[in-house]
Amino acid sequence: MAIEIKPLEALVYNQDKVDINDVIAPPYDVISSKYRDELYQRSPYNITRLILSNAQDPYEDASKSFEEWIKNDILIRTEKPVILYLVQKYKLNGKEVTRKGFIARNKIEDFSTRNILPHEFTMSGPKEDRLKLTKACRANFSQIFMVYSDPEKQIENAVDLSSAPFIDVTDDNGVRNTVWKIEDEQTIRLIEEVLKDKTLLIADGHHRYETALNYRNFLGENAGEANYVMSYFTNMDDDLLIYPTHRIITKWIEPYVLLETVKKYFDVKDYNFTGANKLEIKKEFLLAIEKSAKNKIAMGLYMKNVNKFYLLTLREDVSGILDGFKVPEVLKNLDLTVLHKVILTKELGFTEEEQMAQDGIKYIKVENEAFDMIDSGKAEASFIMAYPKIEDIKRISTAGYRMPQKSTYFYPKLLSGIVINPLQN
Repeated sequence: MAIEIKPLEALVYNQDKVDINDVIAPPYDVISSKYRDELYQRSPYNITRLILSNAQDPYEDASKSFEEWIKNDILIRTEKPVILYLVQKYKLNGKEVTRKGFIARNKIEDFSTRNILPHEFTMSGPKEDRLKLTKACRANFSQIFMVYSDPEKQIENAVDLSSAPFIDVTDDNGVRNTVWKIEDEQTIRLIEEVLKDKTLLIADGHHRYETALNYRNFLGENAGEANYVMSYFTNMDDDLLIYPTHRIITKWIEPYVLLETVKKYFDVKDYNFTGANKLEIKKEFLLAIEKSAKNKIAMGLYMKNVNKFYLLTLREDVSGILDGFKVPEVLKNLDLTVLHKVILTKELGFTEEEQMAQDGIKYIKVENEAFDMIDSGKAEASFIMAYPKIEDIKRISTAGYRMPQKSTYFYPKLLSGIVINPLQN
């Protein structure tokens, strides 16, 4: 069975009636209650009112709003089926980074086909919530983030971006999102053909994909349009950047004890700093983590009330310990596997349940926050992880395994409100 891509029978905001800047939002799972209130204030038509309603019955409220917005032409159909091409630009350490991809529909497949591969585990709560919303509104409001491999960059080379974009909006993180409509049949056919023989890796949106599977199965023979789900597709061979998720210890631990613990297994290099040179030393420290991680398992450590950063490079063969935890071979060379099994579980006594529930340990995506929690006294230690390698994710997923919980962070997030995929027959 081949991957089947289709253009979207898209619903989009009517930009004659709303300012697109006021109605977009990040994915529901990164919106705090305070930020939701802020987004609500921007417009009575902000997409948050659909994806994260604050009503007593959020699903019924979302359904009513959705129907009213369509009825009042706040949301309108595109003139013809489209694929949307999205270019996102942002600054990283002073340099501009660009990520390109397209939004279309793909036929939902069970993971057993091996055509679509997950790389992280999911939790039941978010899937139940999203399924209720899907049943109430019969639409995809956000995209699954899919990654494929095409070293020839056929789609990137074929897409014509000379016309005016359909959407040009900068989000609250300073990421510029520019969107073009692809309507010509020749380019659409090319995209369908390029993806046909690919394997898709779910980079982000595992809960949403499994929700789409559950909704399709719930409808059974009557699934119709729900046999497809809206996804964003980006080429891993087009300089795709993946960010790490850092591990923060919030349960009290004596710094000296933790340092002696990691020294059992890691070579440790100190980066001493003062108030005057801390930022400069921090940059040097972060560069050293990435340089070391190219050849070995390496990570950083920063502890409360200690004016040092520590570069940790794995010295000991820990495969015997990992065997005791029944870790598959393909996961043994992963930095997070070693950290979780050897340090957090074996040495510090964190149970699997505590790690899953983030009890005494937190998973932090924003690098600066991982340092700030130590500086503000809100945490005891931060393990600063190296950037994940797409090759590792692909290798692990292809072997039929998944990465540890919260391993990767794909930035920028995909905006909700760019396009909606209705699922009515």
